Amino acid sequence: MTWWRTPAARQGVAVGLVGLYGVSAGALGIAAGLTVGQTVLTSLLLFSGGSQFAFYGVIGAGGNPLAAIATSTLLGLRNGFYGLELSRRLAPSPALRPLTAHLTIDESTAVAVAQPDQRSTRIGFYTTGAVLFVVWNTMTLLGALAGEAMGDPRSWGLDAAAAAAFVALVWPRLRGRGPIGTAALAMVLTLVSAPFVPTGVEVLIGATAALALGLPQRGRTDLPLTPVAREAEPIRAHEVTRPEERR
Repeated sequence: MTWWRTPAARQGVAVGLVGLYGVSAGALGIAAGLTVGQTVLTSLLLFSGGSQFAFYGVIGAGGNPLAAIATSTLLGLRNGFYGLELSRRLAPSPALRPLTAHLTIDESTAVAVAQPDQRSTRIGFYTTGAVLFVVWNTMTLLGALAGEAMGDPRSWGLDAAAAAAFVALVWPRLRGRGPIGTAALAMVLTLVSAPFVPTGVEVLIGATAALALGLPQRGRTDLPLTPVAREAEPIRAHEVTRPEERR
């Protein structure tokens, strides 16, 4: 089957359309005081919704640019952890590694780890990443242009679009006590810590819920697999083919 007719490609295109809410990032960039060019450039270079919103939020609140960079970098650290697993599943060639690293975000990782074999994993990852990159940055440009004409985008409710999109992505995965408990604890930690820490840090504190509840379960074999783990289970170490092994 040609790659564009596979279920992984269809999933990648569908998830990539999430980038439509990039319009809110563009508008918020303008509201933070950036020009259209600066907003689009930060979008192309960061290509991470959470990091962009954190960067624009700190700048818009009058924060130091170094603090904005530090906050967005902290939020982007999670993509590095994704990379540890994706490098094993994708086994990209040296030439593809920079592109693969830039496309490693929440959505492309979610689609990739849900595939049953390595070919589907690669199709899902690169399709999602490419579609989302084009859609997200196009909508960021349109949002920035619109932001100049519409004034403060927060008065239109566009600042809530990103949070709504993340909830839509996570909601189907909230099955069983483990995921629901982790989500509930993360929400409590985030809400409690938000008034006392710099913008963006509360998200990292909320993410520790996964470590607090997940590490004690590590190594247990009597637990049912989550939907993601069950779908990803067929990809085992011996199925991963690295470029040097193919030669």
